Amino acid sequence: MENKNNILKNLIIWIAVIFLVIFFWNIFQESGGKKKEIAFSEFLDSIILGNVEEVTISGNKIEGKFKDERQFKTVAPSQYTDLIKILRDKNVSIVVKDTTPSPIVSLIGSLSPFILIFILWLLFIKQLQVGGNKAFTFGKSRAKLVTDSSKRVTFEDVAGVDEAKEELKEIIEFLKDPQKFQRLGGRIPKGVILIGPPGTGKTLLAKAVAGEANVPFFSISGSDFVELFVGVGASRVRDLFDQAKKHAPCLVFIDELDAVGRERGAGLGGGHDEREQTLNQLLVEMDGFDPNDGIIVIAATNRPDILDSALLRPGRFDRRIVVNKPDVKGREEILKVHTRKVPLAPDVDLKLLAKTTPGFSGADIANMVNEAALNAARNNQKFVTMKDFEFAKDKVLMGAERKSLIISDEEKKIVAFHEAGHVIVANSIPEADPIHKVSIIPRGLALGVTQQLPLDDRYNYTKSYLEAQIAVLLAGRIAEEIALEKETTGAGNDFEQATEIARKMVCKWGMSDLGPLTYADKDDMVFLGRDLAVRKDFSEETARKIDEEIKKIITTNYNRAKEILENKKDALFKLAETLLERESLTGDEIKEIIGKETSQAYLQ
Repeated sequence: MENKNNILKNLIIWIAVIFLVIFFWNIFQESGGKKKEIAFSEFLDSIILGNVEEVTISGNKIEGKFKDERQFKTVAPSQYTDLIKILRDKNVSIVVKDTTPSPIVSLIGSLSPFILIFILWLLFIKQLQVGGNKAFTFGKSRAKLVTDSSKRVTFEDVAGVDEAKEELKEIIEFLKDPQKFQRLGGRIPKGVILIGPPGTGKTLLAKAVAGEANVPFFSISGSDFVELFVGVGASRVRDLFDQAKKHAPCLVFIDELDAVGRERGAGLGGGHDEREQTLNQLLVEMDGFDPNDGIIVIAATNRPDILDSALLRPGRFDRRIVVNKPDVKGREEILKVHTRKVPLAPDVDLKLLAKTTPGFSGADIANMVNEAALNAARNNQKFVTMKDFEFAKDKVLMGAERKSLIISDEEKKIVAFHEAGHVIVANSIPEADPIHKVSIIPRGLALGVTQQLPLDDRYNYTKSYLEAQIAVLLAGRIAEEIALEKETTGAGNDFEQATEIARKMVCKWGMSDLGPLTYADKDDMVFLGRDLAVRKDFSEETARKIDEEIKKIITTNYNRAKEILENKKDALFKLAETLLERESLTGDEIKEIIGKETSQAYLQ
């Protein structure tokens, strides 16, 4: 049936194209192409002067060609009877055309406007009939029904989020055997929300649920609800749940829930009303008067802080599943999943790779494996080696090398001392993260990079660790001053990060003489549904004290880093010279050059 509809549609389109070609061809023919229209008197003068070579007469229309090959056209008065005689006297070639059009051409010309209108009407009717008034289906849900024929993703393809997998497995079991839980008075959860940073596998988990469940699975993005027309979003929500009721028991997955579920009451005008109507309808459908038994909604977002409180309450989203970045064990499992189809060399140690990639999300690891495979293929290798993985890890962490960027020797020297300063201070403070790699090859937006990797995953930060981070960040500028007696703009980003850490220590984490209090500004934006005015919950005097405390933390650690570098000036120069020679150094190579120097003397 669908094939026949396509044939009919194509046939109508071709007929329309043919008639349009004929229509425009007639217009072109009537326009006379490139022939210049002249006055009849000018035409007569040209005949008398002997400039006309030939003419074609069609009724009172005359077209012709001058002896200099120029073409012309004109109109003769109907009462002018001596024209043929004048042309004959001047030996002009005469062609007379019958002006009576053929019946077919006349019929096509007269009916072509009506035929075009009829074709357009047929196309419009066709659009109305296909899919049940398709021209007016913008109020219908755009949810995709995942079927068995779709490419399946199972829980075997998801790693590093074991707790989330267990929670979702239970949801599937609810749908398969609800009596098992209901006989003891249990109620099937109405909604599950997956919360976590970008790239941690929230959408992948939902795909795995679709692959594991033997029930219909509807998938839609939050942005698919909101449309230009008012009321369309609410209509699509109603239609989505109407479809789900017909297929119950079933699962409904809403990706990027924050696109439609942001907190209400934030509008400065009518622009936000459509989104709020859509959210209101979603709230009603999830837990209103009409029961939606057998429908479980799974949603994913990385912005739970901006979601409406009514959406998150029990009875709508009963369960919140946090999908965090994986730990070292999870990263190893994710590496195993992504390297299934990758031929690995014997020297590849996935456990070591997992240890040296703290903070990587599942998406980062997938990207690293892909970059390693591409690099191996680029070098015509049969296997992906550990060297390829190191290259890929550096590319993910620090950006691609900008080999085409030409840097002067003077700038290279500045960058070398800057990065050497970071390394020396980090190597001298026990609380600082160990140096993994340092490079003066431009990567991304940076001219040089010092990469620190913690030995273990960190979930909590001590005051001494944060102060060590500040000292390491400030060490680049200090090294420039000590070695070259120069100040450059290269430390701009370092200062920005150091100041941000110090501000959080004072204002959020209570790590200053101001005590264990929070002084964070209310800087929420209007679109999040918060207050319009930006206010401070503290006085100007307290603001001045906050600035003093931030400056005190920065200055203390600046002096600390400066003392270390002045006492280790020889190591600084030695490391910088080696960097200028080799351009990149690993952590082990750095230890060989300057020794593993850790002194408690610099912690005072």
